[in-house]
Amino acid sequence: MTRRVLLSALTLAAFATIPVLHGTAKEDRAADRLSRIKHIVVVYEENHSFDNLYGSWEGVNGLDNASAEARTQVTQAGVPFNCLKQVDPSLTTDPKVTNPPLSAICSDTTVPDKAFTSHFFNQPFTLDDFIQPTSLTCPDGKPNGAPGGCTKDLVHRFYQEQYQLNGGKQNRYVTGSDSVGLTMGTYATQQLPIYRYLHQPDHPHYAINDAFFQAAFGGSFLNHQWLIAAASPVWGNGGKDVDGTDLHSFVDANGMPVSYPLYTPPVGSVLKDAQLTVSCSSPATPRDVVCGDFAVNTSQPTYQPTTPNKAPRMPPVDHVTIGDRLNAAGVDWAWYSGGWSNANGDVNGPGWTNGGGPLCADPNAFGAARFPNCPDKLFQFHHQPFNYFKSFAPGTAARAAHLRDEEEFLQLAQSSKTSCNLKPVSFIKPVGAENEHPGYASESNGSDHLVELLTSIEESSCAKDTLVIVAYDENGGTWDHVSPPGLGGPDSAHDIWGPGTRIPSLIISPFLRGDFVVDHTAHDTTSILATIEHRFKLAPLSTRDAQVRDLSSVYLAKSPFDTDDRDEDQRDR
Repeated sequence: MTRRVLLSALTLAAFATIPVLHGTAKEDRAADRLSRIKHIVVVYEENHSFDNLYGSWEGVNGLDNASAEARTQVTQAGVPFNCLKQVDPSLTTDPKVTNPPLSAICSDTTVPDKAFTSHFFNQPFTLDDFIQPTSLTCPDGKPNGAPGGCTKDLVHRFYQEQYQLNGGKQNRYVTGSDSVGLTMGTYATQQLPIYRYLHQPDHPHYAINDAFFQAAFGGSFLNHQWLIAAASPVWGNGGKDVDGTDLHSFVDANGMPVSYPLYTPPVGSVLKDAQLTVSCSSPATPRDVVCGDFAVNTSQPTYQPTTPNKAPRMPPVDHVTIGDRLNAAGVDWAWYSGGWSNANGDVNGPGWTNGGGPLCADPNAFGAARFPNCPDKLFQFHHQPFNYFKSFAPGTAARAAHLRDEEEFLQLAQSSKTSCNLKPVSFIKPVGAENEHPGYASESNGSDHLVELLTSIEESSCAKDTLVIVAYDENGGTWDHVSPPGLGGPDSAHDIWGPGTRIPSLIISPFLRGDFVVDHTAHDTTSILATIEHRFKLAPLSTRDAQVRDLSSVYLAKSPFDTDDRDEDQRDR
C-alpha cells in the first residue's frame, strides 16, 4: 500500500523517480525520430492486463516468464489455493449456472468455510478453450445472449487492485475479486484479430511495449483522468453529494472496502466501497492508505452527456489538461469518441443516427434518453474525461472544437489519400460495444474495430509521419505477473497513485528499426502525455509526466530475433 497522506488537488509529490536522460547519442537519435512525427493518434481501449491479452506474443516478457510465486494465487492468510473458484457462467461446475457444467477435477478446502470444486487448478488458463468468439455470452458473460464470446465483468477499483497486487507479489487477484478465478484467464494471443493483422504480409511496422503500466490503481474513470491530466481529481463540496451524503470509502485493516467470495473482512470492520478515497479524519483507516477527497472510482459528470436519472454527479473540476496545453501552444487536437454526436445531442453531426426528433430514433439509444441527447446503450459517460472540466463545459468554443465523434476521425482518415487531414493530436475512444471491455463488449469484436481504425490510418497518406499509440486504460481486474514500478518492478517514476498493473501497449510508426520490435523500457499511461509534450514542446502537467520516459524509446528497440548486439551507429559504419 501507499503512505496515508492528504494532498492538494495539484500537489502530486513523487516519492521515488528516475531522471529522463537527454544528450546521449541514443537519446538524441530517438528524439530526432520523434521530431519527424507530424501526427500522434492515441487509441484508448479497455480493461485487459498484458498477460491476459498479449501474454503469448512472441519475443515479449509474457506468460512463459511468470514465476511460480506470481502464478500461484493465495488466500488472505497467504496460503496457496489448490483450485481456482469460478463464478463466470461459462466456467463453473454448477449445473444451475452452466449448462452443461464443466467437470469437477479439483477440490479446494484451503479456507474451510469456503470449500469448492472446480475444473481449474491454481494457474493461468486459456479462455478460448471454453469461450469462443461465436459463444452466445454477450452481454455480461451470460449464456443465450448475443454472439461475441464475452466473459463476466471483473471488479477493477482503486483499493481492490492495491490489495490484489500484494506489494508486488501479484498473487491476490483471485482473493481480492468478485470474479475470483476468472482473473487468471488469458486469451490465445495468436487468435486475436489485431495479432493476425500485424502478422499478414506487408503489415505496418510496429512495436510492442512489454513494460507499460496503467498510471493509477483502479478503474477506467481514474485512468482516463490520468491520461489527460496526470492527476487524480478532487471532488468539491468536501467529498459530499449535494444532499450532504458523504461519498468517502471505508476500508478494513487490510485496506479492503468490501467482502468477496474468497475474502472475509476482519470482524467488526466498517466497509463502504464508494466514489472517493477514505476520509483523512477517519480514525479507523490504516495509516498506509491514501486518503482525502479524491474521486478514484466511477463517478458521473455534471455536464451532459451523463447517465440519465443517476446521482451523485461530480462537481466540475478546473485543473490543467493536455488539451489546455495544446490550445495554449496553438496545436490542433480532438478527442474522438464513438457515439459522441448521439450522446451530446449534435443533431446531424458525424455519426448521428437519431433522426429529427422528437424521440430518439435509434433502437440502441439509452432507454431513459431524451431527445436530442440520445446516448447509445453502451456509451460510457465516465470514459469522456474532458467532459468533467469547466474549460470544456457545454456551450464553450473549446468543447465544440475538440470533443468530436469517432466517425469524424474515420472520415478525415479516409479523405487523406493524397494529403493528410488528421490533426496533430487525436485521441480515439471507441463506443462500449467496440472497446474490448469484459462484460458488455466482445474482445474479438473490439479487436476487429481496432484493426479497422489502424487500417484507416495505414491506407492514408498520413502513415508516413504518424505515430499511433494503442493503449488500454487499465487491467480490468485481470492478473499480470510483472510487478509495477514502486512495488519491486522496473525502475520508473511512481507515487501514491501508482502505477498499477501492466497493460497491453503497441505502437505503429515509421522510423522503427524493423517491421517488429519489442520495447522493454518502463512506461505508464502518462508516458503518452510525455510523448505529446516533448514532441510539441509543452510543459508537463504534474510530477509524474515530468519524470516518466516518453515513448520515443521505441525507436531504439530492436527485433526480439535480432542477435546483433552492436549499437545502430556501429552497424551503419
